[in-house]
Amino acid sequence: MNSKIILVTGASSGIGFQTAQILANQGNTVIAAARRTELMQPLEKHGVTVMRLDVCDDQSIQQCVNAIVERHGRIDVLVNNAGYGYFGAVENVPIADARRQFEVNLFGLARLTQLVLPLMRENGGGRIVNLSSIAGRIGLPYGAWYNATKFAVEGFSDALRMETKEFGIKVVMIEPGGIKTNWGTIAADHLEESSRGTAYETKALNEAALLRKGYTIDFLSDPSVVAKAIVKAVNRRHPKTRYKVGRGAHFLLFVKHILPYRWWDKVCTLMWRHYKFTENAGTE
Repeated sequence: MNSKIILVTGASSGIGFQTAQILANQGNTVIAAARRTELMQPLEKHGVTVMRLDVCDDQSIQQCVNAIVERHGRIDVLVNNAGYGYFGAVENVPIADARRQFEVNLFGLARLTQLVLPLMRENGGGRIVNLSSIAGRIGLPYGAWYNATKFAVEGFSDALRMETKEFGIKVVMIEPGGIKTNWGTIAADHLEESSRGTAYETKALNEAALLRKGYTIDFLSDPSVVAKAIVKAVNRRHPKTRYKVGRGAHFLLFVKHILPYRWWDKVCTLMWRHYKFTENAGTE
């Protein structure tokens, strides 16, 4: 296996942290990037280079890419893992918060992609792994803005894959289902915050409580299952275009495919209440 220069965003915890560690242990040169560099310090003992990156700041993005190129001369793999979820009724989530979610989950990903594509073309190929979600193919109550960002990542990635194929660049999507991370607690906090004093308050607070409960049980999958899928996407000569991993991912997408929309709405609402099949795409 040839050693690769790999940039992993959102590497301060969970999926990104584990992905950086595994790839470094395989002998790759890994740069782990996120806003909170102190949380990534343990990765240094695995040979990982820690770098600060704010995917909402274009200057920070350019500085990160330039620093890697100055030191290593290229970037072979970009793992776009940074992301977060702001839950709340469409009516209640401030547009500023909705915009920030797009900045982190889509536009930061897109800007990094723009900067690495010329490097990959010059080197005759490369690989871009984008963290999507089953929430990029299935709408969830109170998750409209998060769903919108992940639906966007799906469309963006499909178009990018076709545009870059002739240059030897492969684009892969990871679509996690239920993953046990701190994502659920953060999403519940946002749901409560955006719903208090509104027409949705009673139902939304109940949903937030269920969301927190769902992320404290062992039913959800460990982040390592997603990290392992990312590693496959990085290492395989002919990776799949999509990797569906984690609790409920295959089942939910299958049910969504076969049911009429009105039936699906009812089933989705019931499953949302009982199981909370949502996921963490990363961490800033």
